[in-house]
Amino acid sequence: MRTLSSACAVTAAAAASLLLGPAAYATPPGDNGTVKIHDAETGEELRRNEPHVCSFYLDAFGFDGEQQVTWKIVEMPPTGIKGDEASSGELTLDAEGHGRSEDMTLADGHYKLIWNFDGEHGEAKHKVFWTACEDDDEQTGGDTGGKPSEKPGGESSQEPTAEPSASDASASPAPAPSQNGGGEDLAETGASVVGTSVAAALLLGAGGVLVMRRRKARGQD
Repeated sequence: MRTLSSACAVTAAAAASLLLGPAAYATPPGDNGTVKIHDAETGEELRRNEPHVCSFYLDAFGFDGEQQVTWKIVEMPPTGIKGDEASSGELTLDAEGHGRSEDMTLADGHYKLIWNFDGEHGEAKHKVFWTACEDDDEQTGGDTGGKPSEKPGGESSQEPTAEPSASDASASPAPAPSQNGGGEDLAETGASVVGTSVAAALLLGAGGVLVMRRRKARGQD
């Protein structure tokens, strides 16, 4: 009986070591956890990476409690020379292995996060991401819809239409006289000529009469 009991105890211990061994090997101290890139407006509870951001922070969870972390962000082509440092910092995780950096911004471009921590056995954690902060002025500017642009103060840059000058008016040909007006002028001229002729004829007649009377008077004398 004692031999059987000892054999059962050895078997149970071996089974326990087989069950617990892989779990201990799968999660060695130091290499646990993950880090994500989060938009500044994203909650810390989200465990999805966001590789396209403007203002952002680094969100770590699942690491060993109170681990010390050092991180840096380096440039990636085509933003700059690969490996040039753009930002860096340090972080102490809480008792549950969670922590987050302050919100930060970088010039629009392509970057890589390198996340190192105390007790790591493998390589550092990495995340590649892009930053792009669109300018509202660039989205709405440059298109006036065919309307004249405005200068500061609300003045329009469109030049007023020039008024015709006096010289331009004088240079234009004068309108030709109407036929009706010209006909009236000719009629008035003809009437004046006829009147003058009649008056001349009357004077000549009166002169002839006077000459005849004088001759008669001389004959009687």
